[in-house]
This record gives sequence, C-alpha cells and structure tokens, in this order.
Amino acid sequence: MRRRLNTIGVHGWSLDEFLAALAEHDVAVLVDVRQRRGVRGPQYAWANSQRLQAALADAGIAYVHREDLAPTTELRELQYAADELKGEGKRSRSEISPEYHRRYLAEILDEANLEELVAELPATRSSALLCVELRPEACHRSLIAERLRQEHGFEPEHLRPDRV
Repeated sequence: MRRRLNTIGVHGWSLDEFLAALAEHDVAVLVDVRQRRGVRGPQYAWANSQRLQAALADAGIAYVHREDLAPTTELRELQYAADELKGEGKRSRSEISPEYHRRYLAEILDEANLEELVAELPATRSSALLCVELRPEACHRSLIAERLRQEHGFEPEHLRPDRV
C-alpha cells in the first residue's frame, strides 16, 4: 500500500472548510512549507502560523514547519517577475515558471533531507503539504509531492475547494 500525501493551499478555503477537508482525507500531520507563515488580508487570518497551529491542535492534527523546503525570497521574486509578464498575480497564478521550477529543484529540493521528512510522516494515515496558492501546479508544494512520489512511493492528492 502506498503512503498517502495531500497538498493544500490556503487560498479559497475558510477555516472550517480547510479543517473539514483535512479530516475527510484523514490527515494526521500538516507540513507547512511556507517561508513566511502569514497570509495577508482578514479573510485568511486563520492561516497565520499561531492561529493555524491552535486550530490544528484542536482538530487533533500535528503541525510541522519545514522552512528548508520553502522557496527563498530570491526565488519568490523570480516567480513574481514571471507572473507580471503573464499578467497574473499570486492569487491568480496558473503555473510556476520554468526557471523557478528548475532553480527550486536545484537549490532547494535537491539539497533537502527528504528522508528526515518522510520519517516524520505517518505510515497509516495521511499527511498534507501546506502553502498559500490555490492551484498546486502554481506552487512548489506540487514539486515536493512529486519528488516524494518518485523517491518514496507516496500517492499525492491535491486538495482544492469545491468551488474551484
């Protein structure tokens, strides 16, 4: 049996919907792969680190922050420049740029200790990678999930709000 792994973004969810999605997929551990663990705007205040950790604890879900898997400020700025050329913003991004993709793999993911991460994840329940973007194909969490699929046999599923 392959180990289950979900990815989920903050955008598009309310806190109740977010927690319900995690419960529905039997998530035991949420792995936050954001560099900055805050989200702008009152709509997503629930996703700021301390509030999110408290809500997860109340729901019986463990929280792990893996800043080593977050893109650097330089990489994020590279993606923002690519977004601007496409006329997209962070919330409307449809995909990550080829240069961001290449550099994230080389500079972050190839250097990360994924064996350490795998050891932290449950064998019989699911875990989830968390970032901000709505679409997994527009976020580095999909790159992490793909590497975990290839090298560690995880079965990724990308969670999206029903209205998307």
